Amino acid sequence: MSAFPAQLAERILMQCADAVIYADRTGVIRLWNTAAEVMFGFPASEAVGQSLDIFIPERLRPAHWAGFDRAMESGRTRHSGRPTRTKALTRSGETIYVEMSFAAISDDNGEALGALAIARLVPPPAN
Repeated sequence: MSAFPAQLAERILMQCADAVIYADRTGVIRLWNTAAEVMFGFPASEAVGQSLDIFIPERLRPAHWAGFDRAMESGRTRHSGRPTRTKALTRSGETIYVEMSFAAISDDNGEALGALAIARLVPPPAN
C-alpha cells in the first residue's frame, strides 16, 4: 500500500465539515480544524496549545477528565467511537449542544498518544 500524502491528509482534516480536535495525552489541544473554529469561536491560533477546558463546561470537567485519563491509560474510549450528545462552550461563553465521537490515538506499541474528538452541532433537547 502506498503512503497517503501528508498534504492531502491535512487538507481533508482542515476542510472537513465536522469539528476535528486532537489533544495530546495531557489534554493540550494540538489540532483544531476550521469547523472547530466556526463551531466554538476560537481561532486555531488561540485554541492550539490550550487545555481542552476552553470548550468544556466547568461542571462537566471532572467527568471529562476522569474519562480522558482512563482512555489514555487503556488506549480506548468508553463509547468506542459511538457519538455522545453533550454540552460545550463557545468563546463567547454560550452553551451549545454537540454530538461528539472520541477515539484514543495510539502508537505502534499501543501506547496512547492522545485523543481525537469529532463534533457537530445538534439542536438542544426539547423541554
